[in-house]
Amino acid sequence: MGDSNVNLPPGFRFYPTDEELVVHFLQRKAALLPCHPDVIPDLNLYPYDPWDLDGKAMVEGNKWYFYSRRTQSRITENGYWKSLGVDEPIFSTDNNNVGMKKYYAFYLGELPEGVKTNWVMQEFSLNSDSSSGNTRSSSRRKTRSKIDYSGWVICRVYERNYDNDDDNDNGPELSCLDEVFLSLDDLDEISLPH
Repeated sequence: MGDSNVNLPPGFRFYPTDEELVVHFLQRKAALLPCHPDVIPDLNLYPYDPWDLDGKAMVEGNKWYFYSRRTQSRITENGYWKSLGVDEPIFSTDNNNVGMKKYYAFYLGELPEGVKTNWVMQEFSLNSDSSSGNTRSSSRRKTRSKIDYSGWVICRVYERNYDNDDDNDNGPELSCLDEVFLSLDDLDEISLPH
């Protein structure tokens, strides 16, 4: 599982913060600039179920990372990604809002009767100000390009493991805000009398 980090030297691990994913990786991808080390692959997520990502996406610990194109359809062969309905802004160290993090849960089955799984996806996107340049040269470059690179997102996919809550060796812990957002979707499982 950890052997797919072939682009990293021995002893190096990939544990980026939310800000690093947006500022160092996603902004550079949108601007067509090289990123060193180039460890995050491009992947069209939606044909793949989350358990099929091993070997296709950058893996570190129990988290898979990849670039994907922003899309409305999040349906896979065996299920779908459902938005948890909460967006979390990403701030840089100088307190600028540089991006957005959206949460999705994976459901097995067809819409809307799917069964919620422990699989979670965090989708990172740039703010509109970050993804489109404010200079004339960047807007000229954008009109010449046949591909809209501002539509890129970075996805972080992982399976929540409720059995190992005391085990902190599986990467960075979720923030309190992350836990609140993820728990909001559990309200869908409560059936109320009609």
